[in-house]
Amino acid sequence: MDWADELAASVDGPQVVNDSKTPSGTVHVGSLRGPVILDVIARALRARGTATSLLYGVDDLDPMDAQALLTPDAIEQEMGRPLAHVPDQAGDCHASYARHHAQTFIDTFAGLGIHPDRYYWMSDLYASGAVDPYIRTALDRAEAVRAIYRRVANVQHPADWHPLQVVCESCGKVGTTIVTRWDGERVFYECRANLVTWARGCSHAGLVGPFGGRAKLGWNLEWAAQWSIFGVTIEPSGKDLSTAGGSRDRADAIAREVFEREPPLNVPYEFLNIGGRKMSTSKGLGVAAHEIVRVVPPEQLRLLFLRPRPQTAIEFDPIGSDAIPRLFDEFDRLADATAGRPVRGELPAGHESVFRYSLLDPQADVAGIAAAFRPAFGHLALLRQIPGVDIDARVEAEKGAPLTRLETATLRERAAAADAWLGTFAPDKARISVNRERLPEEVEALESDQRAWLARLAAAAALDPSDPPGSGDAWQALIFSTAADVGLAAGRAFAALYLAFLGRPNGPRAGWLLASLESSFVVERLRAAAGEPGKETS
Repeated sequence: MDWADELAASVDGPQVVNDSKTPSGTVHVGSLRGPVILDVIARALRARGTATSLLYGVDDLDPMDAQALLTPDAIEQEMGRPLAHVPDQAGDCHASYARHHAQTFIDTFAGLGIHPDRYYWMSDLYASGAVDPYIRTALDRAEAVRAIYRRVANVQHPADWHPLQVVCESCGKVGTTIVTRWDGERVFYECRANLVTWARGCSHAGLVGPFGGRAKLGWNLEWAAQWSIFGVTIEPSGKDLSTAGGSRDRADAIAREVFEREPPLNVPYEFLNIGGRKMSTSKGLGVAAHEIVRVVPPEQLRLLFLRPRPQTAIEFDPIGSDAIPRLFDEFDRLADATAGRPVRGELPAGHESVFRYSLLDPQADVAGIAAAFRPAFGHLALLRQIPGVDIDARVEAEKGAPLTRLETATLRERAAAADAWLGTFAPDKARISVNRERLPEEVEALESDQRAWLARLAAAAALDPSDPPGSGDAWQALIFSTAADVGLAAGRAFAALYLAFLGRPNGPRAGWLLASLESSFVVERLRAAAGEPGKETS
């Protein structure tokens, strides 16, 4: 997290950190990257003693322009209306479509340790008159705005175009209106049938005073107005907004040349992708943020966004993969490194800061938390599927000492996460059912070299009955070493294990599967599968 500490050291005076979101549908997990980055910036600033305000807004006067969650009969009526005016499609639990989806997203923040000092809704700001001075300035300087669009983005607006959209008095739509005249108090607007492809206007035209929520600024101008209203000094923005000539460049120019203020410092950040594709709120692509927080505990979810630098894209596909177990493993690896224990593989730059900022409490005892014992998530997911296992006793035995209060709480959290993962995103290979009474019939498919290796593994595991392999890592190392000793390819060795214990050629990480079972049962099953006389048979 060197980048956050460096940013905090580079600024002077009180800081206002801001972000906002258009709630055009179910908000996906990728949208949490902005709020997490925002929170880390605020923490880094406050750690240096800098007075900092953290804001988060909802751009709910934006027009509905996505059909993903609308019923067919609602598309014609609602497309183009302000999101704050669209009824809650999920029922009457919220005042509007915008309030439903935005609040569902915002409700995930506290659990992630994100606590903005203020939330704001643009529909409220417009209605209060707070945006009125900026509407007047933008209309008075419409030619300057048109010039900025031409110069910065090569967008050519007609000479009568004004940077405002009126909420149509007839049909209630805002995305279909265009303002072509301003007399200093009122604007002339038209609700054009074919202004946009995603909504149809009603062809109404009229003169209206554009204040008090009856109209909204175009997005780039509204963004710049937010900065002036709240005195924003730092605002991260996604890659799509930070491209050359894009929304951020336009808003920066508008802030300087129209509203006469210096724009806030930008911290561009990349997307979180699924299968190489950017998650999209409006298109319904991705896993909902409120769903992922039920499976991934907050500290691991914070790590997902913080391990890479903001400008690095994140590939994360939790559905039917081991992405979530790998996330836990990486958290544990960083904890080990922070505690001074040896780890494998390359560590991210500033790994201790990455671990510290992943924790929920900015004042947490980082050293104590890093040193705590944690059961591997994959191993715990296996234990949760084996009937009769005393999870607490097994984990305590693996630690070799009683669990502390923190370690017990971590075990509870991870056990719940493992259950949720197995019930939602886990691939089939992670789900197991070990028949402890009978050898699977599928072992008949084992070839002689695989049987010989199973016998070798059983002998190696039973060599010292007082000290059998206890951890997944220990079993994994023994699997590889014994397979190498007899010249058996690792893939064929693992397939033999899975057939012996699960009756199928694949499964979860083999070392952790064996570690989840009693060592005496493992040795007995290995010998039986190898065909040794006197052992269990199918």
